[in-house]
Amino acid sequence: MSFTRKHRALAVALMTATVLAGSPAEARKAAHRAAPSGIEARLAKMEAEIAQLKTDLAEARAGQAQAEAAAQAASSAAEAASTTALAASSAAASADAKASKAATGLATLEKKPAPEGFRDGGSTVRLGGYLKLVASNSHWSNGSVATNTLGRDFYLPQTIPTTVGGKGFTSQDFTAKQARLWLNLDTTVAGHVVKGYLETDFQTTSSAVQNVTAGGSQRTTNGYTLALRRAYVTLDKFTFGQDWTTFQYTAALPETTDYVGGAEGTVFVRQPQVRFSQPLGHGLTLHVAAENPESALVSAGATATLESGTDHLPDFTARLAYAGKRGELSFAGLLRQVRGESNGSALVNNTTTAAVTGTGVTATGIGGSIGGKLFLAEDKSSDVRFIATYGKDIGRYVGLQFAPDAVYNPATNKLTDVSVFAALVAARYSLTPQLRINVMGSYQHVGYDKGLTLAQTSGLNKQAWSMAANLFYSPVKAVDLGIEYRHGERTVINSATASGDAKGKLDRVEFAAKYSF
Repeated sequence: MSFTRKHRALAVALMTATVLAGSPAEARKAAHRAAPSGIEARLAKMEAEIAQLKTDLAEARAGQAQAEAAAQAASSAAEAASTTALAASSAAASADAKASKAATGLATLEKKPAPEGFRDGGSTVRLGGYLKLVASNSHWSNGSVATNTLGRDFYLPQTIPTTVGGKGFTSQDFTAKQARLWLNLDTTVAGHVVKGYLETDFQTTSSAVQNVTAGGSQRTTNGYTLALRRAYVTLDKFTFGQDWTTFQYTAALPETTDYVGGAEGTVFVRQPQVRFSQPLGHGLTLHVAAENPESALVSAGATATLESGTDHLPDFTARLAYAGKRGELSFAGLLRQVRGESNGSALVNNTTTAAVTGTGVTATGIGGSIGGKLFLAEDKSSDVRFIATYGKDIGRYVGLQFAPDAVYNPATNKLTDVSVFAALVAARYSLTPQLRINVMGSYQHVGYDKGLTLAQTSGLNKQAWSMAANLFYSPVKAVDLGIEYRHGERTVINSATASGDAKGKLDRVEFAAKYSF
């Protein structure tokens, strides 16, 4: 509260009176003596007003103190609010960082493929394979092929009839035998990587006998026998078990509705083996293996194949593989002993429990193969692939044994050499991510020892070739629908014809639907 002008005048008069009188009591006495009684009343009023002024001044000072205290409190509150705001801002920034990190982690997690398989103990177990329907319409030019046999289910050139003067034969076949199942196991034990693989299908167990136990009947249930394809375990760099032969470059096999596709031109064997694989760097890997031996022999003048079962040494294989951004290359070699038992004039069949009484006859088999794949697009959706193989006494390794390993000549009591040359070329081109075409050509030629006469080689395969083209459509990622046309020809040595050859042809239109999982 502030002083008014009237108050200031009264204060001056009071102080003047005080100075003049010396003390308040004396002033009052003097005033009483010199002034009328009205002055006393005024002085009393003035004292009351002064007292009120003092009270107002005290209240003003108290109010000022309260205002200063309130201002200080407000300042402290502001500082606290600022600190709180800063803390809140930091918390918000931290929350934003955590949210950003969580979003990044979630995005990264979503980009990763879903984990496959399941855990069982210390192993990761995965199941896979495919279900496949094949519907084919086939026409053979010179004879028929027995029902429920492999030549009816897929292209097998050695089954093309070459009957001289034979009539044409057409058949329509549906099959689901190619359905495949596999089991993959993965375990880490004491720092070592242990893997197991088991693969089966229903295709390779066949029989012309129409009953379930012998291979299935098309008349009723179409029940076929499950067959072993591959079964092996890997420990670090070693593989033990049944797998594709190391001599084979499997990447050369084309995309086809057929089970193999261009069978005569490719190496194609699955068998037990012990293999060692050593990465060499720069995309190179060396594989060496000792594999199960089995000699496929024929006697001169006959066509029936004899599996001697008297082999003494494993077959030795090696393959140098290169994998790069633009393609792949494979160089493979095979060295083996071909062996049978002879009684001096004929091969001894060791398929019975009877004791074999004969003398071993042997030949050395050696071969080489080169294969590769050239990518035509960065995403590897289009490519050109090939394989070429040459060797002697390696017949069972090429074209699903289109030719024998060797021919036994009773006149010399020796095995005579059989040479083979085979090649396959295929191209794959993607028109769209869902639509693609494949074209392929395949060839094999067989050469027999010149010491054998025409009569001694009559009935043996001399040559085969085929060409095919297909169109595949994948409406969804796991489903493939394909249609294919194939033409194949087979030439057989025949001493009964003027040219010494007999030929047969196959034309086939095939549809396939496959679901992979």
